[in-house]
Order: sequence, then structure tokens, then C-alpha cells
Amino acid sequence: MTLRVAIIGGGPAGIYAADLLTKSGTDVSVDVLERLPAPFGLVRYGVAPDHPRIKEIVKALQRVLSKPEVRFLGNVTYGVDCKLDDLRAFYDAVVIATGAMSDRDLGIPGEELPGSYGAADFVSWYDGHPDVPRDWPLEARHVAVVGAGNVALDVARVLAKTGEEMLATDVPANVHAGLVAKQATDVHVFARRGPAYAKFSPLELRELAHSPNVDVVVHAEGFEVDDASMEHIAANKQAKMVLNTLSNWVGRDPGDKPHRIHLHFLEQPVEILGQESVTGFRTERTRLVGDGGVEGTGDFTDWDVQAVYRAVGYRSTQVADLPFDTRAAVIPNDEGRVLDLDGDPIPGTYVTGWIKRGPVGLIGHTKSDAAQTVGHLVEETTATAPERDPAAVNAYFAERGVDVVEFENWERLDAHEIALGEAEGRTRVKVVEREEMLRRAR
Repeated sequence: MTLRVAIIGGGPAGIYAADLLTKSGTDVSVDVLERLPAPFGLVRYGVAPDHPRIKEIVKALQRVLSKPEVRFLGNVTYGVDCKLDDLRAFYDAVVIATGAMSDRDLGIPGEELPGSYGAADFVSWYDGHPDVPRDWPLEARHVAVVGAGNVALDVARVLAKTGEEMLATDVPANVHAGLVAKQATDVHVFARRGPAYAKFSPLELRELAHSPNVDVVVHAEGFEVDDASMEHIAANKQAKMVLNTLSNWVGRDPGDKPHRIHLHFLEQPVEILGQESVTGFRTERTRLVGDGGVEGTGDFTDWDVQAVYRAVGYRSTQVADLPFDTRAAVIPNDEGRVLDLDGDPIPGTYVTGWIKRGPVGLIGHTKSDAAQTVGHLVEETTATAPERDPAAVNAYFAERGVDVVEFENWERLDAHEIALGEAEGRTRVKVVEREEMLRRAR
């Protein structure tokens, strides 16, 4: 009998799981339920628009969704349009792959001030996410970005580059207009640890210097490497490449380009300053302590900035009808098997991706993660759902007035966006408003 599986989340984690299920040697029928009218999750709404190379992953994901064993059911919100018990009637197993799209907090005073932003919210804006406001305040001339990962670099780069440079990408008109009008001249990126422990990917770091309008300044203060740092880079090829690139930039003449990205190491956030809005940012110099960690020195600096972006990690949010580990921000699980409050596996319930293990690793890392989950699912799941006709799922949503976007509907929207791009000499132009997405999908 064909195994019926529902995957909640149409991003890379969910689609990789669907792909592996079709390759498992088991006769399967997989429905991918996604709350947005478009698939691909983080690739579409979390990758910076000036990274088309990473967006090429969409082609592979699209091929999975086009498989006859897989159905895409978009514009379906789990927890609103359906509950876990509802899905049990149609599916033998449910896989949660909802990812992580909220920002972690810094936990410092002033974080709630206007002008203090989460990187994930800014990324959603410039990536044209349909559920965020169309406008973004970009009046700040000097900006602080807290974090030492690729998201911090993305935010800094988008803030520093001119709006016209971004016009070659898939940004919608409202984002282009906002970036053209932005006032930022200097973007300061702060990392609590030393340069050997930066989480930047080597390629993304080098891309900072590719803009004809942006100079990269690596400040010598805090650029320290101790024995533990050398041991770390000796065992980590990527960290060594990053450190080599940074070393080549230390003390370099910043040039005369109109915008600058400043990289500061061994500076930890202490307070966001201001009364009614952000007027400054206070950091404390840290020092290496010989084991890869740092400690505060009591040496504080106030930076003249008008906006602060925190890029210190994404955080998953609780999923309806399932337990949630609020400290780790994941669904409790044993190698992808969801666990109840007593630590016992919940039959037919699995998890994969960042909601399973936290927001670490690159997009491709979710493949091995999904393989582990799918392996247990195939081994443990039997046909138990009483209603096995896929058409019954459509009838269920139709009764509830859910305007489901299926794969052929997505293909129409996809073709429309590509046509919009061709008219402007671009690869595509995203449609942003949800109602317009649904209209074009029809």
C-alpha cells in the first residue's frame, strides 16, 4: 500500500525530505504543505537578492516538486487551516519542516527602541516576503550590525551598496525604491570573538569587496590571533581562508568610495543608546582567554549610529499541537522522531531541518539531516490513515475556504515573475503582495 506523508514546510528541508522519500524504495505519496503561495522558503525569502548563485538551488528543488509522487499545496497555514489530528485522517506520517525565521535577541538594554531591528525582518523585507510591510526605514547614515555570520554580511552589504546596483537582481519595485533612497554611508559590523572564529563563508566575505561603491575596512584594534586561534584554523580550512582574507585587508587604505563596511573584532554589545529612538551603540572590548573564548575588559566605546541590526542567529517558533523546547528553540526529537513530554516518540510524527537541530549550517546541510529523519520514517511507518485518496485533502481544504496553490498554479506565478524580469532585462521580478500572487497563480 502507498505510504501517505505530509510535510509541513516547503523550504529546502521539506523538499529534500520529499525527494529522499521518493528515492527510498518505498511506494510513497507526499504532500508538501506551505503557508506561502510560493515554495522554496529560505532560498526565496532568506538569501540576499545579489546572490544568484545560491538561488540556483531552486532549479533542483523545482524538479522535486514536479515529481508525480509529490504534490505542492501552498497558501495552507498549519495550525489555522488544519491541525495535526486533521492530518492524521489523510496521512500515515507528518514531517515538520517549518524552519526558523525569527530573530534571536541580544538581551541588552535599548533593544526595544525604534531603530533597533532584527536581521530576519530586514531580510524578509528586501526579499519581498508577502507578510511584512512594504516600507523599511532607511534614514540612518551610520549603522551597526551585530554578528559574525553570513547574515550579518548580507545585511551590511545590502545597506552599503547603492540601490542601482541591486536593480540587476530580482528585488521588487518597492525594495529598489527604498534602497535608492537609503542614507547609509558607513556600516559597522561587530563580532564578539576574534577573527579566527568568524562564521563568514570565504566566498561571501570576498564578495564584500566586489562593489564599485563600497570599501571594506578591517580595523586593527581587536584583530588578534592567539595560540588557540591558530589551532582552530589549522583544523578548519574555511576559518583559515576567512582569516587570510581578513588579514590582507587589515591596515589597507580604505580608498575613496562613497560607502564603507567596517569590520570590528573583539567588541561585544552592551547597550543600545537613546530615549525615543536609537542614537548610539555601546560595546565592550573583549580579550582572548586562550581556549577560543573571550572575556570583557571593562573598556567601553560608544559608537555614533542611528540604527542597530542584530544578526546573531535565527530562532524557530512553536508549532501547534507539538511540544517545544523554548531554550533550544527546537521540537524535542530523537534523530528526527518527535518526542512527547515524557520523552517517548509520538507515532507517525517527525521533524527535519532547523526546527529539528537549530539554525546551523548551510542550506545543503539539510540533506543529510533529512536523510536521517526519512530513514526512521520509512522503517517505522505503516499505513494507518483511514482516508487515502489525495483528492480528499483538496475537498477538506475546499470545505474550509482555503485557496490552495498547487504546483501548476506556482508555475503560472513563476512564469509571470520571469516575464516581468525579461521586460526589464533581469532574471525575474518578484510579486510581493499575497493577493497578487494568488491572482497570478490562477
